[in-house]
Amino acid sequence: MRRSLGREFRWLWTAFAVSTVGTWLAFNAFPLIALRVLHAGPPEVSALAAVGMAVGAAVAVPLGPWVEFRRKRPVMVAMDLVRFAAMLSIPAAYALGLLTFVQLLVVSIVVSACDIAFRAASGANLKAVVRPEDLLVANGRFESTTWTATMIGPPLGGAAIGLLGPVTTVVADAVSYLLSALGIRAMGGDEPPPARREAARPRARDLFDGWRYILTHAELRSLFLNSSLVGGLILATEPLLTVLMVDRLGFPLWQYGLAFAVPCTAGLVGSRLSRRIVARYGRRRVVRVAGTLGACWPVGLAFIGPGVAGLALVMVVEFGLITCLSVYNPVLATRRLELAPTDRVARVLSAWTVTKNATIAALTALWGLLAGLTGPRVAIGIAGVLLLATPLLLPRREGSLGRSSDSAPAEPALASVASRDAGPAPTRGDTDDPGGSA
Repeated sequence: MRRSLGREFRWLWTAFAVSTVGTWLAFNAFPLIALRVLHAGPPEVSALAAVGMAVGAAVAVPLGPWVEFRRKRPVMVAMDLVRFAAMLSIPAAYALGLLTFVQLLVVSIVVSACDIAFRAASGANLKAVVRPEDLLVANGRFESTTWTATMIGPPLGGAAIGLLGPVTTVVADAVSYLLSALGIRAMGGDEPPPARREAARPRARDLFDGWRYILTHAELRSLFLNSSLVGGLILATEPLLTVLMVDRLGFPLWQYGLAFAVPCTAGLVGSRLSRRIVARYGRRRVVRVAGTLGACWPVGLAFIGPGVAGLALVMVVEFGLITCLSVYNPVLATRRLELAPTDRVARVLSAWTVTKNATIAALTALWGLLAGLTGPRVAIGIAGVLLLATPLLLPRREGSLGRSSDSAPAEPALASVASRDAGPAPTRGDTDDPGGSA
C-alpha cells in the first residue's frame, strides 16, 4: 500500500510533475528554434547550451545566501513566475517577427539561474514538509516522475512541433511553470521561519558558505566531487552521440529518439525499488555498488555501429546506466539532505547545483573541442574511460554513511544542517538527482 506523505507533499509533487512534463515536452526546443527559425550554425547552437548554463550558474552564486534567509515557498513561486514570463517572451517575439538569438541566450541564462534558486528553496522546503524517515520515499517518487516525463515528453514534444510549429512546446513549458506556482501556493500549512542571518549585513564570504561546508565535510565532499564529475562527463558526450548516431552512422531521427526513450523504463523500475534495496542491503552498499556500476556503462557507447546491432547496443548501455542512476539518485539526494544543516540547506544545494552546471558547461565545451581533434567516437571513449575512475571518489569509510548532521554536534563555524532536494534531475547524467526542478 502506498504510504501517504501528507497534503503539502501531494501538492509539491503535483507541481513538480507538471513542471517536469513541461520541461521534457520542450526538450531541445531552443536548439531547434535556433536552427530552424534563426538559421544559426553549430557554433551558435553549442554556445546556446554551454553559455546559458555557465552564465546562469555564475549569476546564481549570490542566490544561495539570499534564499537561505527567506521563506522558501514565496521564493519558489517567484522563480516559477520569472521562468513563466521569460519563456513566454519567446513565442511572443516569434509571433511579432522579433525573435533573435540574443533573446534565446538571455532567456536560457535567466531560466538556468532561476532553476538553481528554485532547487535550493525546494530542497529546504521538502525537508520541512516530509519526515526524515520518509525522505527516501519522497525522493523515489520524484525520481519516478522524472523518468516518466523523460520517456513521454520528447516524443510528444516532437509531434507537437511537427503539427503546430516550433514554439509550441515553449508555450507548454511556460504554462507548466505557472501551474507549478499555483500548486506550490495550494500547499497550505505553516512554513517554518527561515534561518536568521548572523551578520547584520551580507558579507562577501557568505557567498561561499555552501562550498565551505561541503568541502570540509568528508562524506559530502566525496559525494559532491563524484556527482559533479560523473554528471559532467556523461552529459558532455550527449551532443557527440547525436553527431555519431545521426550524422556519421545515419540513424533516422525516430530511431535515435527510440534509443534513449525506451531505456527510461529502467528509471521507473529503479526508482521504485530504491527504498527496498536500501532497506535490504544498507545505504553504504547501495551507494558504492550503484555508483560503481553506473560508471561502467558509458564506455560501451564508443563501440556503436550502424543498423539494428548498433541501436540495440545503445539501448542496452542506456538501460544499464539508467537503472543504476535511478537507484543511486534518491539515496544521494536523501543523504545530502540529511547531512546539510537545517540553517544551511539552501546554500549547500545552491553551491552543489552551481558547481554541477558549471562543470557540465565546461566539459561539454572541452569535449566538443576534443571531438574536433579526434572525432566523436574517440572523444566518447575517452569520457567513458575517465568515468571508470570516478568510483574512487565515493565515500569509503564504514561510518561515513551512518550519521546525519541532525544527530551530530553542530560545527562551530557553520552550525548544523538538515535538508534535501525536491526532485530528480532532468537528464540521464544528472546524478545529483532530486533537488527541486519543478
